[in-house]
Amino acid sequence: MKNLQTKKVAVLVTDGFEEAELIEPTKALREAGASVEIVSQKREPIQAFQHHRPSIKIDVDKTFDQVSPDDYDAVLLPGGALNADGIRTDSNAQRFVQRMNEERKPMAVICHAPWLLVSAGLAKGRTLTSWPTIVDDLRNAGAQWVDREVVVDDNLVTSRGPKDIPAFNKAFESLLLM
Repeated sequence: MKNLQTKKVAVLVTDGFEEAELIEPTKALREAGASVEIVSQKREPIQAFQHHRPSIKIDVDKTFDQVSPDDYDAVLLPGGALNADGIRTDSNAQRFVQRMNEERKPMAVICHAPWLLVSAGLAKGRTLTSWPTIVDDLRNAGAQWVDREVVVDDNLVTSRGPKDIPAFNKAFESLLLM
């Protein structure tokens, strides 16, 4: 990624996120000059996973009730089944992505993270991809699911999982530069 010095990205995440799906995109964003803030339900460090195994903990910059979509240019939603299942019912997270979508701000969503789009009512009519185990949830919510490493639908970029991160990062960069 390059030339993102004026961009500010919120990473909405909670315990149980897939480590690579947060670490690799945020590293690329920061190396390109973007400001990235980790936003969660609580202020304490949150637990990463590598598949089913707990790994590192990362610090949280702000909580959901301390942020406004007006303060950000884009949002990143890392996956991980536990994270995605925990965040999808959080009304603050739902409102955040709804506002970002209303303003057509870029949203990068990977793996299980599209569950938040389903719960926020944002999947209907969208073409996207995800981790294969949530295909039925997305289709039942009215999305058109496709099996590709990355899918861009207007302001939304989705990807299947960790192996697709390079393509995911590149597509997110393109949206941020538009």
